[in-house]
Amino acid sequence: MRKRFLLLLGWMLASLSVFAQHEHHMTDNDTSMQNMHGMHDGPPMSHAFSLQLPMNRNGSGTGWLPDASPMYGYMVHSNKWMYMIHGNIFLRYTKQDLTNKGSRGDDQFDAPNWLMLMAQRKVGKNGLFHYEVMLSLDRITENGNGYPLLFQSGESWQGKALVDRQHPHDLFSGLSVGYTQALSKRSDVFIYVGYPGEPSIGSVAFMHRPSSLNGPDAPITHHWNDGTHITFGVVTVGYRYDNFKLEASSFTGREPNENRYSFDKPRFDSWSGRFSYNPTANWALQVSHAYVKGPEALHPDENVHRTTASAIASYPLSKHSTFNATALWGLNKSEGHDGENAALAEASINCKRAAFYMRYEWVQKSVEELDLNKGIYGEHTLFPVNEIVAGVSYDLLHVKPVNMAVGGQFSIYHADERLNSLYGKNPLALEVFLRIYPARMVMGGM
Repeated sequence: MRKRFLLLLGWMLASLSVFAQHEHHMTDNDTSMQNMHGMHDGPPMSHAFSLQLPMNRNGSGTGWLPDASPMYGYMVHSNKWMYMIHGNIFLRYTKQDLTNKGSRGDDQFDAPNWLMLMAQRKVGKNGLFHYEVMLSLDRITENGNGYPLLFQSGESWQGKALVDRQHPHDLFSGLSVGYTQALSKRSDVFIYVGYPGEPSIGSVAFMHRPSSLNGPDAPITHHWNDGTHITFGVVTVGYRYDNFKLEASSFTGREPNENRYSFDKPRFDSWSGRFSYNPTANWALQVSHAYVKGPEALHPDENVHRTTASAIASYPLSKHSTFNATALWGLNKSEGHDGENAALAEASINCKRAAFYMRYEWVQKSVEELDLNKGIYGEHTLFPVNEIVAGVSYDLLHVKPVNMAVGGQFSIYHADERLNSLYGKNPLALEVFLRIYPARMVMGGM
């Protein structure tokens, strides 16, 4: 395990050191960037899918964040291109049943991680080209069956459903290109193609939301909201007018298979649509719906209609402090099954060196998802599950271009009492971690 941690640390530091050789970078310890709408001689520092929007609105895929969102990354300019690199590594220990009340908790040393490179350039006067590469070495640190996380479910390992564990991400978690054509200063049309990529469903994925960046776990609501953030084959087309956006996707419904190093077969058998609206610089709202064909390899005939709604907020408190929050709801409905609801509310306060975060989740888990005996619990029974997470982290080092923070979090779960024999009553979880991440960028004129 020690060799794996050193490999991860070297991977991120080596990647960032390539960019550190360039002089055009901006962090909290540097002079602020000039206004991102043309007050510089280099390429445009704009949104990935619009020359008229600020880059802070970049989320995951084609999703929107508030314009006031903090950005953590490292920027480099060439003659015509703008590059940005960012990522997250958590070297951590997690124990999911701290008091050993049940039989389903587990503990593990691991390192959830991802690294992303984004690049864009203008094409003519009104065109914008963008590409993106996202990588993860989860498979190396998590052995294929992911990491322990009570009440989590989704995907499989060695032909068995993953239950009470979060699956690892693929080595190639994103390879996408996009092109935007400005029709006027207030409107754009765009196309996005990914293999793999993210269709237009749900909020910005959890690993890119400012309100959830500080903690290592995926939400247990993941497969109600942003579970399609890695799909092998997606095409999205969209239209923006001012702060409104309408987009539609055709994509592969099947979730990634157990081989995290391969490229799965593109199917383009599912569809989604999303409407987004940013009413002010501090808010990003969306509603969306998708038909997802056979997402689970173990249940290929179970198709899902997924509906989501979310609100993301970001408010600067000072030069070095921000408040970020997300509220979302999701509904999964399969033929012959009752609809399964989920809700999440999370918030974080990021100061110059310290960060504090909390999350509340409520989900309805089925007998099938928890791998329970249908004869005992009933075929269509839904179990309500509640989770509260509270965490803190503190930056130990600022070593350009990365920060290193130490942190920890507690989680408490409250589920249907019929599950107490398996999970115990109100099980507790504990995690401690060392986080490695890029410094925050400061934008002038924001």
